[in-house]
Amino acid sequence: MSEIRTVGVIGAGAWGTALAQVCVRAGLNVTLWAREPEVSESIRAKGENSLFLPGIALDPALRVTGALADLSEAQMILAVPPAQHVRATLSAFAPFARPGLPVVLCAKGVEQDTLKLMTEVLSEVIPHAAPAVLSGPSFAGEVARGLPTAVTLACRDEPCADRLAHALATPTFRPYLSTDLIGAEAGGAVKNVLAIACGVVEGKGLGRSAHAALITRGFAELTRLATALGGQAETVAGLCGLGDLVLTCSSPQSRNMSVGLALGRGETLEQALSGKLSVAEGVASAPAVRALAQKLGVETPICEAVAAVLAHEIDIDTAIGGLLSRPLRAESE
Repeated sequence: MSEIRTVGVIGAGAWGTALAQVCVRAGLNVTLWAREPEVSESIRAKGENSLFLPGIALDPALRVTGALADLSEAQMILAVPPAQHVRATLSAFAPFARPGLPVVLCAKGVEQDTLKLMTEVLSEVIPHAAPAVLSGPSFAGEVARGLPTAVTLACRDEPCADRLAHALATPTFRPYLSTDLIGAEAGGAVKNVLAIACGVVEGKGLGRSAHAALITRGFAELTRLATALGGQAETVAGLCGLGDLVLTCSSPQSRNMSVGLALGRGETLEQALSGKLSVAEGVASAPAVRALAQKLGVETPICEAVAAVLAHEIDIDTAIGGLLSRPLRAESE
């Protein structure tokens, strides 16, 4: 396998821009595709993504484009659109994807209409691609500024995984390898829903004990769903599951936790989302995670409660009361 030198990043939100910056630091030739013309203009004129990642200077070597055809020579693609837009975006890119092209999926979520993970979506729209998943505890602003970050990079083909990892690694961005794509994806999708619940706990002032309990019991739900899908428990016990969960559930910097904080303080969902340009993936994933768990016969009471609150089926106090009044049981169940 030849060394990767040229990379295309699809999606110029905060996370896509941060990953493009990582790739430039790794010495790669990087082209970032932006859907919004104002993002391309901002990067070219100001050297920053003023819309999604303001105040962070981007490397002048980063190229930006509004044409997916400009990524046709890339030896690796990082796919970073919001989860609910992955199908449409990758379908548009499909005519430019060569057979065997590694496509690293960086979006975290479950597709609402089909209840499919992003690797399943990729296999339908670009079946000849080589799928990989990048997930882990990583705030875009910190990664873009070059602060130390470790992530999971999952790919079934171990030589390909090693090649991708060596291409992306920098002194402050460290990929750990896995062959378990499902585990890596499931962790990232479910933790966003749980982060909303943690935000509610914080917003309601329920205390650190409740916060710690919710993270722990939420992790049990995440593990049950991941293993029911065919993932491995040891995968979600790592960076892409437990690590990402701890980060996302512990800081208002998390878009998903910030939504929960607003809800816990009495705002409506519409108010909580108002003025936010970046997507809180957990809002879109919650109903899909609930439906997927029900389809698989997996108990996910916290995720179900979040989905019910977001759908205006119950209020927050009723959801909390329902969780606290569940029958007592063994912790391992």
